[in-house]
Amino acid sequence: MSYFRTAILLAALTALFMGIGFLIGGQSGMIIALLIAGGMNLFAYWNSDKMVLRMYGAHEVDQRSAPELYGLVQQLAQNAGLPMPKVYIMENPQPNAFATGRNPEHAAVAVTTGLMQTVTHDELAGVLAHELGHIKHHDTLLMTITATIAGAISMLANFAFFFGGRGNGNNQVGFIGALALMILGPLAAGLVQMAISRTREYEADREGAEISGRPLWLASALEKIAGAAHQIPNMVAERNPASAHLFIVNPLSGARMDNLFSTHPSVENRVARLVAMSKEMGATGAVPRMAAEPSGPWSGGQSAGYRHGPWG
Repeated sequence: MSYFRTAILLAALTALFMGIGFLIGGQSGMIIALLIAGGMNLFAYWNSDKMVLRMYGAHEVDQRSAPELYGLVQQLAQNAGLPMPKVYIMENPQPNAFATGRNPEHAAVAVTTGLMQTVTHDELAGVLAHELGHIKHHDTLLMTITATIAGAISMLANFAFFFGGRGNGNNQVGFIGALALMILGPLAAGLVQMAISRTREYEADREGAEISGRPLWLASALEKIAGAAHQIPNMVAERNPASAHLFIVNPLSGARMDNLFSTHPSVENRVARLVAMSKEMGATGAVPRMAAEPSGPWSGGQSAGYRHGPWG
């Protein structure tokens, strides 16, 4: 059902884009709009991952520079049946993480130093499993496409306002119609984009819990991350709010987490679903896919070969 809902929402976003192009320039305007969107999506397909990683100053680590983090991602990727993604660390005090890449063969997982200082080993496994869930479901490409189309809709709506438009024949959109397009077009596109993002977050939570075998690891991590995310600003995300949907928890300070304008479901709802999933797995006698680790602080730090903060 979630895949069907996502397909319907993506179709609605595409139809909105084509409709605005038609209002601006009739059939030729619709064709031009599609060509523009195609070019933007092609560029995003090949370059979006590099752009977002560079934006957040992420640097790649390997088994030598961060053996514990790298090894944990490797184990979880094996559980998920995925190729080993690249692993990045962002020098950012806010605890958070995201995945990017056009497909599982060209994927990357990035975590902040704040996350590694905040969560336990178990909780970090839950977060990483969630991000691998996004990769497994090809959400990283889907969210890139939706963000690109939403941006193109905003561009077309502004074009309609400044240059006017026409429908069939000689009917003009007019000033009022162009003004309505400029306001309502991007708003509708944003709402659809957010609905897609929220649907995919729930699915990544479920998939991540299955990958790790321990839904409560992710539930505990989400509560910690959400508690800190609004107290510790992520200045890069504040300057680039269009990237907020990538993160496991909304990185924008002061964001209301469960309204029409949020890219993420409320943490309370996500935790409740994970708790229910944990009870179901317990009732069915499901075997955890990863052995339990000590519940103490994450031991990245010096033993991981990456010195930053009080990890040891």
